[in-house]
Amino acid sequence: MLGISGGGSGGGYSLVIPMEEFNLHLTGDIHAVTAANNLLAAQLDARVFHESTLSDKSLYDRLVPIVHGKRSFSKIQVRMLATKRPVSCNVE
Repeated sequence: MLGISGGGSGGGYSLVIPMEEFNLHLTGDIHAVTAANNLLAAQLDARVFHESTLSDKSLYDRLVPIVHGKRSFSKIQVRMLATKRPVSCNVE
């Protein structure tokens, strides 16, 4: 009885994986994750740098430039401002 594979396990011929090459094509995924992480880190670093070194007026001048002698928000900025909910600072 000992050392003999039973019929329930395939009689010694069962396989865990197919005999073909086992490849999930995951070789490029680690590069994509690394690139996304580096991009996010660079974006965060740039934002912190610009917000800490520039005044509010200079940031406003860059974000809302004067076009045809008039300063106004772009359509995208107006849409984003309309969707944002005001933050209340209730201290109890």
